[in-house]
Amino acid sequence: MEGCSCSSASASSSAQAIEVEGLGFSSIREATVRDIQLAFKQNQLTSRKLVEFYLKEIERLNPVLKGVLEVNPDALYLADQADHERNAKAPGSLSMLHGVPILVKDNIATKDKLNTTAGSCALLGSVVPRDAGVVTKLREAGAIILGKASLSEWAHYRSHGVPSGWNARNGQGKNPYTMGDPCGSSSGSAISVAANMAAVSLGTETDGSILCPCSCNLVVGIKPTVGLTSRAGVIPISQRQDTVGTICRTVADAVHVLDAIVGIDHNDNATIETSQYIPKGGYAQFLKADGLRGMRLGIVRENPVYYFEDDTIAKQTIEQHFNTLRERGAILVDNLKIANLGEIYSSSCEETALVAEFKICINSYLKELVDSPVRSLADLIAFNKENSELERLDYGQGLFIKAEATNGIGNAEKEALANLAKLTREGFVELMTKNELDALVTPGNSVSCVLAIGGFPGVIVPAGYNSKEKPFGLCFGGLKGSEPKLIEIAYSFEQATKIRKPPKV
Repeated sequence: MEGCSCSSASASSSAQAIEVEGLGFSSIREATVRDIQLAFKQNQLTSRKLVEFYLKEIERLNPVLKGVLEVNPDALYLADQADHERNAKAPGSLSMLHGVPILVKDNIATKDKLNTTAGSCALLGSVVPRDAGVVTKLREAGAIILGKASLSEWAHYRSHGVPSGWNARNGQGKNPYTMGDPCGSSSGSAISVAANMAAVSLGTETDGSILCPCSCNLVVGIKPTVGLTSRAGVIPISQRQDTVGTICRTVADAVHVLDAIVGIDHNDNATIETSQYIPKGGYAQFLKADGLRGMRLGIVRENPVYYFEDDTIAKQTIEQHFNTLRERGAILVDNLKIANLGEIYSSSCEETALVAEFKICINSYLKELVDSPVRSLADLIAFNKENSELERLDYGQGLFIKAEATNGIGNAEKEALANLAKLTREGFVELMTKNELDALVTPGNSVSCVLAIGGFPGVIVPAGYNSKEKPFGLCFGGLKGSEPKLIEIAYSFEQATKIRKPPKV
């Protein structure tokens, strides 16, 4: 159950707005999953009407924002199917996501009429062997796959020179608040839910790819513990760091989607061991308005984790939020230090490991495709050279070339991996355990590297705007399996502040 501040009264008022408007499209904007389900229950809304609304919003906004790469041609059929199921089945027997449209990032496989390309023309027309594990779970929950969200091409792992939010198939995605950088690589997922082109969405993160776009686009993101959600069928970078997470407008919505996609998938062995972290009864039970009470939160004021120190407006906002956390019963442990923080961000160890892992993982993924124009990383590099007009060769493919030059996990890679493990153990883990912290709280997404190299979870919540009126979030990060506490903290903070406002688009 959700906390008292998300009561049935507030959901009812939203549903009533839909009824009063006669199912007008504008009334559906900003509706939560709970609002939608209540409107379904009271026969004030259908999945068809909901899908029609999002399709019209995509038609209206996407030519500029470019958050959606493809729309599912079967979306209305699936909506009709959901409406039929709702009428045929017993009340209360369907999941929270039943009949709810969702966008999935275009590196997550769907075995349907949609492409799975990571934004690259090289994979157009390729045929995946099956749905990604998380998509299977979404379909089992009754969610409607509305389409594919755009992304930074190859999950921003083609070249350091490729702009965030850009891919060859869709062009440059835009932040609906600033019309500038949407951040990557799950840019389209964040753009789309921020601008109400979808109810909810899925993203992926290797290092910052959920936390960054959520921070910049004023939405909620959950980057789960690596292995908590299946990566099977996801175009990979690194099995050690890749994770599939949720990007939504509210913490509650993100948690409902998380509940649907976690769990064992025998096509991803990491999910077997990590399933021990999943609480009996799921994650929605931790949506508590008083979830901050008694929580120990650490604050690190060192760059680059705390990088707003020269922005007066952002700094004032952050300090106000720290006061709110205290007022809500949290214990703040201030001025902490993460050992070797500078080395974590300046060392080449992460890239040394990732380029080698990427070559291994992407070659394996491409070989498993039923049909594909490319079968290896070498093929991708050749395709980009031969199709420079489509693939914008001027942006380069430096990471591809660097990865292709590797030869498995050799001595250099083993040394890099050992150092990453050491930095994690002596840094974040030591900080959390020594100070008995429930979470580390940091502004924006700058802590992403610390969380990424250790496979740790993070939840980011809208927090405000800096002096240039660019949105940013507050991130709560924890040790592996700490999602229940992070959800309590994030939900309580969200309910106390309610910062998010829709963009003026």
